Amino acid sequence: MFGLKNRRRKKISTQPFPPDWLPIVEKNIPRFQALPAEDRRELLKDILIFLAEKNFEGCGGLSLTDEIRVTIAAQACLLLLHRKNDDYPRLQSILVYPHAYRVDGKKVSSGGFIREGPEIRAGESWSRGAVVLSWDDVKKSASDLRDGHNVVLHEFAHQLDQEDGAADGIPVLGERSRYTAWARVLGREYRELVSEIEKGHRTDIDPYGALSPAEFFAVVTECFFEKPAALRRRHPELYRQLRLFYRQDPPS
Repeated sequence: MFGLKNRRRKKISTQPFPPDWLPIVEKNIPRFQALPAEDRRELLKDILIFLAEKNFEGCGGLSLTDEIRVTIAAQACLLLLHRKNDDYPRLQSILVYPHAYRVDGKKVSSGGFIREGPEIRAGESWSRGAVVLSWDDVKKSASDLRDGHNVVLHEFAHQLDQEDGAADGIPVLGERSRYTAWARVLGREYRELVSEIEKGHRTDIDPYGALSPAEFFAVVTECFFEKPAALRRRHPELYRQLRLFYRQDPPS
């Protein structure tokens, strides 16, 4: 079964990238042009595989277009460059709303407080095989490379985290020794963020990351790709762990 999947993916990746899709990537993914030529080729192959294997559904009256599908796939596949991966194996569907959407639920803060009621969300990741996104927020976050926020990178970082079945801020790292360093560095950085927020201090990492280790990993993934120079300067050990995991040094 695994061999069949690999053969199918190899066949898909050798197909020419549709000429109507390339302008979408170039326009909506500004960082694409900053990638080395080899990385651009790898990314385009990953996009072909992603779009062949994942199901997209329009929600809230949204009609899906190639621009929507390609833009989301391109950003999701940025997290896969240089890494041996199974292309988000738990993910089956991407649900896309035209705008931020309302949900009812509970949220537990870093201090243990439970908040109930409606929330407006730009995206979410489900361990049951789906990612939900707001198209407005996808476009906005893709167009600004330096604001430190990208809803697709955030939600697909959650998918990487959930590959082993647990949303705990610890993705599949490979070598056993990597887990010790990851837990030490990210655990310390997470606790420091929580402490600074409890003291009322401003932080250079989004306070949303203090909600849980899982949210911390997703938030620092956004920082790694959107504000790499600042993260490398202020949090060098954290940057190193993310660089080892993603096998990239994003352009500053």
